[in-house]
Amino acid sequence: MIIVKTKRLHISKIVLKDAAFFLQLMNTPGFLKYIGDRNIKTIADAKAYLKSGLLKSYKVHGFGYYKLTLKEEPDRPIGIVGILKRDVLEHPDVGFALLPEYERLGYSYEASIEILKLAKDRFSLKKITAITNPDNDKSIKLLEKLGLKLEQRTDPFNEGKDLLLFGKVL
Repeated sequence: MIIVKTKRLHISKIVLKDAAFFLQLMNTPGFLKYIGDRNIKTIADAKAYLKSGLLKSYKVHGFGYYKLTLKEEPDRPIGIVGILKRDVLEHPDVGFALLPEYERLGYSYEASIEILKLAKDRFSLKKITAITNPDNDKSIKLLEKLGLKLEQRTDPFNEGKDLLLFGKVL
């Protein structure tokens, strides 16, 4: 189900049939380096991850991560963008990830702008945050371009690893 369309993208709810795409995305070098290894090694792992996390978020919070496809290729996912409410953070956070061949083409920015509008207008969120690795320059630049400001260093997952927490009042 398409949630919103942009000039170049369709932003849709994720479904279990997207498990093969998630297996691919979550094992890209950038995902593993900056987001982390979620130990998704099979389609079955990806389906379990979707059921217990991303699909559950739609039911519990009304929002979550969404699949990005190009308008010209609506059956071929290129990435994800969305909002999660994590227990370890006070406010919901925005996130994004693309397959490597679609990075640096403006798709994350284009999709994130629409997700921030949804956060405010449809989900009535008052503030949005984001967390990222301090060495993830691409993510930091995008968050700043979206109007999020660095608020603090934090270790929300108690892994002994500082992350940068950005925030924006909507």
